[in-house]
Amino acid sequence: MFHADGRVRSHYRALHDAIAPTAAADLAVRSEALDRAYLDQGITFSLSGQERPFPLDIVPRVISAGEWTRLQKGIVQRVQALEAFLADIYGDAEIVRDEILPRRLITSCEHYHRAAHGLTPPNGVRIHVAGIDLVRDEEGTFRVLEDNLRNPSGVSYVMENRRTMARVFPDLFTRQRVRAVGDYSTHLLRALRAAAAANEADPTVVVLTPGVFNSAYFEHSLLARQMGVELVEGRDLFCRDNAVYMRTTQGEQQVDVIYRRIDDEFLDPLQFNPSSVLGVAGVLNAARAGNVVIANAVGNGIGDDKLVYCYVPQMIDYYLGEKPLLPNVDTFRCWLDDECAHVLDRLDELVLKPVEGSGGYGILFGPNATARQLADARKTIRADPRGWIAQPVVQLSTVPTKVDDRLVPRHVDLRPFAVNDGDSVFVLPGGLTRVALPKGSLVVNSSQGGGSKDTWVLAAQRSPEAERELGQRGLATIAPAGSPAAEHGPELTMDQ
Repeated sequence: MFHADGRVRSHYRALHDAIAPTAAADLAVRSEALDRAYLDQGITFSLSGQERPFPLDIVPRVISAGEWTRLQKGIVQRVQALEAFLADIYGDAEIVRDEILPRRLITSCEHYHRAAHGLTPPNGVRIHVAGIDLVRDEEGTFRVLEDNLRNPSGVSYVMENRRTMARVFPDLFTRQRVRAVGDYSTHLLRALRAAAAANEADPTVVVLTPGVFNSAYFEHSLLARQMGVELVEGRDLFCRDNAVYMRTTQGEQQVDVIYRRIDDEFLDPLQFNPSSVLGVAGVLNAARAGNVVIANAVGNGIGDDKLVYCYVPQMIDYYLGEKPLLPNVDTFRCWLDDECAHVLDRLDELVLKPVEGSGGYGILFGPNATARQLADARKTIRADPRGWIAQPVVQLSTVPTKVDDRLVPRHVDLRPFAVNDGDSVFVLPGGLTRVALPKGSLVVNSSQGGGSKDTWVLAAQRSPEAERELGQRGLATIAPAGSPAAEHGPELTMDQ
């Protein structure tokens, strides 16, 4: 929000001017309203065995129109390169033949599935949905931290954050031209329908969920409802003659596209985990026969492997003949002897990450580690160098965040969502801003106590979609101007 000299950044000025004079009591009431709205809608996640609302901070993150244009181009470029890589690696593997990527890197990847060979999508799309995690370093450069190409989640929070903020803070939206996010499901449905191999005029699309106990079930349900398609579990589907059918009250119905929200390992017990009851026996054979499309495609996990990530800049050059628009975070690959030696020598200065880790688990922050922890980590690296990468500590950018009665800086990242329909890649304006709520923490994952912010991408003029989004906010305005909460109480203190 602020320049180093304390001046408010231009794209934050309207927001700052609206929030700065607001009484702390008013903001407290509105903050409670955000939590209450999430609880009322059942938008929760499990932390330490307890259901809690996903914390939504009252201060949005604002991205200027020009900056978003640059980010969007970089995300599209990256998705296109990764799409080409997946087609290649499950085809002729020319990038391996040309020695851009080592063969053993591919064959040692846990998410490289030989069963995916021969599964050629009708419209060539394997990455129907991507979540590209970005961080902004201390120099102001956006860098890609991670690619999520299997089952990227969190887009429901993007849409619900906006809807809830528009209800609780309608006055803020009158001061800014904020791009809409409510049309995501329209783009997703278009991409899924475009993927169909058969019945192209009116394909049957379903969302496959592991069930109500999955942490992202709310998102599965929301997307199915907004797209107007059936939400199904594995037991609702069956295969016959290399085709997939859905059990309905009117009888069986053939399914053309499955937007699956379960991992490869549980998708087909005939091909992967034989004890899985979440998937559909025979679905891969049906896909191989061209009778159903699985989105995202089976085998995409190799594209978001943390070691393969290191080679995405080379992929962009190899497949697109372009320079990366979004750089990676500098990464040391422990499976390479010289880089491993550097990591072992400088481990107390680095962040150590398991290649197969997720959710912020298994990460070691070298500067905060004890001598015993560092010694144990070195043993672990030597035992399995393929399983580890290390990165410099990136001082993530901060955004003012409400903590008690103050706005204090907290570190954030950004997960934009991209949807590929085969003709173009749509990037949802903004994405999910995750915030590390504990002071000094760099871990933004909700599983580690993180929260979220509404992400505003500014537009030159308000779009019809944004007007509709505001029009749906309802009449719920909490503590309006003139109420006791707005007029009394100490002014909120803003720290940079």
